[in-house]
Amino acid sequence: QVQLVESGGGLVQAGGSLRLSCAASGSIFIINRMGWYRQALRKQRELVADITSGSANYADYVEGRFTISRDNAKNTVYLQMNSLKPEDTAIYYCIADLYGSRYWGQGTQVTVSS
Repeated sequence: QVQLVESGGGLVQAGGSLRLSCAASGSIFIINRMGWYRQALRKQRELVADITSGSANYADYVEGRFTISRDNAKNTVYLQMNSLKPEDTAIYYCIADLYGSRYWGQGTQVTVSS
């Protein structure tokens, strides 16, 4: 079994920054892909960014503002969010793909005030 625990969410003013972290634990040998999704109120869950050992992928609406990184030794993925906008307000979920399955974290709330 694999568990993902997110941290770092909170309330920030527009233009501010937050850094999300997600640590994976459990029976882990190697994680193929880690990333972040988000779900705003009354909207569908959407990809924010993900990262493999070789490359990172970003949604268009965060390109240039958010940076994803990972520490393989700690099985941890980070999301540095800069220049935050009110429309970035959502619950952010961490994902990890391994052993042919996708695991989800419980989510962390990010609220950006105008």
